[in-house]
Amino acid sequence: QVQLVESGGGLVQAGDSLRLSCTASGRTFSRYAMGWFRQVPGKEREFVSFISSGLSTAYADSVTGRFTISRDNAKNTVYLQMNSLKPEDTAVYYCASRYFGGEYSREEYPYWGRGTQVTVSS
Repeated sequence: QVQLVESGGGLVQAGDSLRLSCTASGRTFSRYAMGWFRQVPGKEREFVSFISSGLSTAYADSVTGRFTISRDNAKNTVYLQMNSLKPEDTAVYYCASRYFGGEYSREEYPYWGRGTQVTVSS
């Protein structure tokens, strides 16, 4: 079983930056792909980014060029650096994990954190 805990959310202004962190339990973190998803009330949870165990990365079109995902296997932590934030980035951001390869679909991730709120004011 993998437990995930997100942190780093908050209230910022448009154009600001935030860095989200997600720390995982377990001793085999490096073998897991880590994903970030986000959700606003009334909408489906959507893909933001993933990083695979082999360090391949992918991003949603809406965040490409502004967000960067990275991982520190020694700390069992994945990061999401968010720059040039926009009001439409406002959402609860969730960390997710699955064994080995990253996937775009939320249904492919068995492990989830509880989320961290990001609010971007205009």
